[in-house]
Amino acid sequence: MKRIAIQGIHGAYHEIAARMFFNQEEIEIMPCVTFKELFQKMANDPDLLGIVAIENTIAGSLLQNHDLVRKSGTVIIGEQKVRISHTLSALPGQSIEDIKEIHSHPMALMQSEEFIDSYAHWKAVESDDTALAAKEIMENKISGRAAICSRLAADTYQLEVLADGIETNKLNYTRFLIVADPGKADMMLKGITLNKAAARRR
Repeated sequence: MKRIAIQGIHGAYHEIAARMFFNQEEIEIMPCVTFKELFQKMANDPDLLGIVAIENTIAGSLLQNHDLVRKSGTVIIGEQKVRISHTLSALPGQSIEDIKEIHSHPMALMQSEEFIDSYAHWKAVESDDTALAAKEIMENKISGRAAICSRLAADTYQLEVLADGIETNKLNYTRFLIVADPGKADMMLKGITLNKAAARRR
C-alpha cells in the first residue's frame, strides 16, 4: 500500500487529489500540518510519497511550494488537476438562517466571496485548513457556525451540506504535483503506469 503525505487533515483537497490520482489503489493518507513538515517526513522516510499544490487558477503559481519542491531534492512523478468546488456545511439540523460565523482557509473564503456577501450578518473567520474548519464544528458540536469545505470533508466529519457549489468561479482548478524520493522514483513510476494500464483494461 502506498503512503501519501498531504498538507492538511483528512477531507482536505490534497486528499481528494491523492485519491483521484491513485484511483485504483488502496492508499494511506499521512496528514501534515505544513508543507515543510510534509517534506521533512519524506526526508525521514524515502518510501513516503508526497502531494503538493503548485498552481491555482485564481492564486496563480504557489511560489513557496515551488521552492520547497526544488530544495527537497524530490522527483516529480505525476500531477493531478482538481476542480475546486466548495460546500457550506454545518451540524445536522442547522439551517442557513441559523449560521452566524463562516470558518475556512483564507483562499476558500476569497473563492466564495460572492456567496458570503449575500448574507451580510455572517462573520468570516480564517482557519488553517478547510477540512480542519469542518472537523472543529463536529468535534465541539458548535451551533451557529458553518465551514466552507469540500464535500469529502463534510462527509468525513458528518456535517450537513447547506449549500453546494458556492465558489464564485466555476472554472477554478488547482494543480497538484506527486513527488517521490529520487531513489524510489523509478519503482513508483513503474507501479503507477502498470496500475493505470490495468484500470484502462477493466
